Order: sequence, then C-alpha cells, then structure tokens
Amino acid sequence: MEFEAWWLILFPAVFGLGWLAARVDIKHVLADSRLLPRQYFEGLNHLLNDRTDKAVEVFVDLARNHSESIELQFALGHLFRRKGEIERAIRMHQKLLGRPELKQHEKHNAQYELALDFMKAGLFDRAEELFGQLGETDLSRAARRHLLGIYQQEKEWHKAIEAAQQLRDTSHTYQHEIAEFYCELATAAITRSQPAEARQYLQQALAEHRKCVRANLILGDLAAGEGQYEAAIEAWLRIESQDHRFLPFAARKLLDAYDRQGRAEEGTALLRGFLSTYPELDMLDVVYERIAATEGAEAAYGWLREELRRNPTQAGLVKLLAAQAADAPPERRAETDTMLRLTQEATRGLSMYHCAACGFKARQYFWHCPACNEWESFLPARGQAKA
Repeated sequence: MEFEAWWLILFPAVFGLGWLAARVDIKHVLADSRLLPRQYFEGLNHLLNDRTDKAVEVFVDLARNHSESIELQFALGHLFRRKGEIERAIRMHQKLLGRPELKQHEKHNAQYELALDFMKAGLFDRAEELFGQLGETDLSRAARRHLLGIYQQEKEWHKAIEAAQQLRDTSHTYQHEIAEFYCELATAAITRSQPAEARQYLQQALAEHRKCVRANLILGDLAAGEGQYEAAIEAWLRIESQDHRFLPFAARKLLDAYDRQGRAEEGTALLRGFLSTYPELDMLDVVYERIAATEGAEAAYGWLREELRRNPTQAGLVKLLAAQAADAPPERRAETDTMLRLTQEATRGLSMYHCAACGFKARQYFWHCPACNEWESFLPARGQAKA
C-alpha cells in the first residue's frame, strides 16, 4: 500500500477539530455553571454533609429570589417534610399546584408530594383522595402502594385487598398479604358473632394462599368454640402440611380437644410424636407439663432428660435446671437456684419472637410486625433470629 502525502494534512486537521469541539463544550459547561447561584452549591454542600437545617435555610432564601424555579420548590418541599415541618411542606406543594404554568407531569408530581405530606400528617382521607387521582398516571403504582399502606392503617381490609390485587405482578404476588387481610376480616366477623361469615373469609384466605397457617388456626378455634372438636383437630392438624414450625401454636388447643373427647393419651402421644419428628419445635414446655400432670413429676423429669440427650437445646437445659431446682434438697437449693438464674439470664433472648424482616423483638407473636409492617415476618420459634 503506497503512502499518500495528503494524509499528513488530514491527521492534524482531525485532531484540531476534536480539540475545538472539546473547548466549545467546556465553555458551555462553565457558562451554565456560572448561571447557577452560589447559594445553590452552598445548600448542596450542607445536604451532602447531613446539615439539613442549614440546607433548608439556604434554599428558602434562594426560593425567594428564584420563585420561577419549579425544581427548587419541589426540593424545598421535600426538605420540609424530611425535617418534620409538615405544614410548611403542605403549603409549599399547595403553592406549586396553584401555578398555572405547570406541565401535566409536574402537576402529578406536586399531587403526589402533597399526598405524602398529608399521609405523614395523619390526614389519610386527604392523602387517599390525591393518590386516587393518580390512577392513570406514571405515578399510579407508587400511589397504589401508599394507598395499600393507608388502608391497612385504617383497617379497611376490603380496600386493601383490592389495592393489593391491582399491585400484584410476577415480582410480588401479594398472596400472603391478601390471605392475611381475609383473616383480619374473619377476626372482625367473629367479634360480631358472625361465624358463618368468618368461615367464608377464611376459605377465601386459603384459596388465595393455601399455606395460610393463621386461617386454619382460626378455623379450629371456631369449630372448638361450637363444640365440634373433631373438626377443630382436623383444622389444626392441617398446619403440619402447611408449615410444621407453627404446630406449637395449636399444641395446647389440640390437647384440650383430645381431652374433651376422652382421648387424652392419644393427644399426649401426638405431641410427643411431633417433637420426635421435628426436634426444633418450640413445644417442650407443653409436653413436659402434660406428662407431669398425667404421669407425675418423676416421669416428666425422666422424659425431659432423655429428650435433652436426644436433642440438646438451651431451652431444654433451662427446663431441666428448673426441674432440678424445684426438687433440690435444702442444702443444694441455693446452688441450683444460682445455676438456674445465671442460665436464664444468658438465654433471655429465647423467650422472644424475632421479625425476620427488621429484627424487632417481642414476647408475643405478631402476624403483622408493628415495627416494619411486614406480614408473616415473625419467626414461629422463640429465640430464632434472622440470618
């Protein structure tokens, strides 16, 4: 291939044009940055350093001199809400909504932000109205999520079911939540002494989510309350195929139902079988108390020692030490009491239920976490923490 002399002219020309274009772009960037007020960068610096109060002061002053800046008004309203000054945030977003030059998407954004203000202020009816107006916009999904939260706080379970059904997709089916909403409706119906309506809701819960343990627990309670103990036992035993970890929630109820049918030994054998099959179950206390009541303290103590050898657990150790302390001779009472107290202090967390979503701890079990509002997030065994 022969060398062409004109290439020597082409290369410098190309590089020169590239250098000129870069210089023009840099000049534009510098010119644009000079148009921004110095206070803008000052406020941004405060935000980056988590000095929200200072940032608000700067942006408020900036807004007075640049009221035409819609983006600034949005940012300022958000800052007010974040700082907890809800009334100022509401006024800012209402003022924005009143501006006739707003484009459609900007109006929708202002409605959304104002709805968030009302929600934060606890004015759920006004927030619900604004979120409802965003149903056919780009913000519809976000608005429905907030509506779902409002309906749950207000215990509007029918509306919550509808909102969840509208939100469901391949990434989140909402079947757990919807089933729980039906359980809430069933609980309310029971409070109104309407068992037939409650059963209908519980069947809908199971149709939505066949592994809804809570539905079968309540169905068993309904049957037992009407004296239908066989039906109650059947409902509670279905929990094993749903999630065996929840069997302890029905343990005492099962024993009572078997007792009322004159089948006490069968009930005891059932629970001992559960513990043998599922050693991790939080059912040790129930079985121990049952054996002590029916066969005597010595038989219960022997069973407990054997169970602890078969499946060593901290909960079993505490129970064993408690049994030893109760029967200890006077000369060893102080020693055994000290051992028991120290072990109980070291294993105090075993008496708590843990939310797998946020780690919240509670002595009672919650189907709906009071801290993070997740459904079915509490682990069914006491002392189990999230991984």
